[in-house]
Amino acid sequence: MNPCVATGWSTIGILVPLMGMVVAAKAGEPATGPAASAVPPASAFTLPALPYAQDALEPYISAKTMSFHYGKHHQAYVDALNKLVASTPMATQTLDKIIVDCTGKADKAAVFNNAAQDWNHTFFWKSMKPGGGGQPSGRMLDLIVKSFGSFDKFKETFAATALAQFGSGWVWLVQDGDSLNIIKTANADTPIARGQRPLLTCDVWEHAYYLDYQNRRKDFVQAFLDHLANWDFAASQLK
Repeated sequence: MNPCVATGWSTIGILVPLMGMVVAAKAGEPATGPAASAVPPASAFTLPALPYAQDALEPYISAKTMSFHYGKHHQAYVDALNKLVASTPMATQTLDKIIVDCTGKADKAAVFNNAAQDWNHTFFWKSMKPGGGGQPSGRMLDLIVKSFGSFDKFKETFAATALAQFGSGWVWLVQDGDSLNIIKTANADTPIARGQRPLLTCDVWEHAYYLDYQNRRKDFVQAFLDHLANWDFAASQLK
């Protein structure tokens, strides 16, 4: 007797266990049977489409940076979150609810980090647009002047807050009733975990700017304010 058959293995094409599937007749052909035909469950979360092409923010953010930041970093958070929530009630919940429910819970830190980073990045992409930046108008400008004294003072405070964030994190413009504030958060932390209403954000993790600006975070934040900030989106988030 062939020893391979006696031990339950086939040498047709490649060594494959004979339990749970029918081995393909030739190497390279797909296997058939119960194990091969099983369809994996759909992922709870998917990488959202960018609101513009990956090269649309050039020269201030390059297509190369976007391919890594969006296509690899953001995708990795989505993939990790799907693995963490698979077969749990969280797989059917919104990112917002997952973030709020997991805030401050040590045993849910990994879920929080990946859910919050997914949410933060999606908000960041919307916080920019080609031909953005400059000074807003209407109610947004009125609130900025009321809250910071002038638009120039707002930009100065926003940039200083971004530079003051030690290590990885985010700088946010948030609404607090009839006024606006600028806050910074470390790592994956996010205003919605604190019950705050974000209007605009700039990612100051190094992967957001290092390929284009190296260690010049200040230049990156200035480019965000002068050329990328999506004030229409920020205004749409106002209460």
